[in-house]
Amino acid sequence: MGQTILQYYISLAKEGTKTSIGEIMKHLNKSMTLAESKFIDFALGHVDTEEGVKIMEHYLFHGTQIQRNYCALYFGRRGEYLIIRRAYDEGLIDAKQAFSR
Repeated sequence: MGQTILQYYISLAKEGTKTSIGEIMKHLNKSMTLAESKFIDFALGHVDTEEGVKIMEHYLFHGTQIQRNYCALYFGRRGEYLIIRRAYDEGLIDAKQAFSR
């Protein structure tokens, strides 16, 4: 029995490498389904390695708008508001993404 797509995204997130998180991030685009967006959002919450957090920070500052928004949600859930404020101050995310809880 194979993995579900959610299990696949979670395993990539837990791996926390540049390649595994990059695989998740490439699916964050305008053609993703609502279900896929929710799976990715949930899975990203499992990024917990030091390398993984640094990669998420990279995407917050250098990713596409959609990727930056999901990274803002990720850091907000971790209570890391200073990094979100920095991204907001640099004009990378809007107030809704920066200050929603």
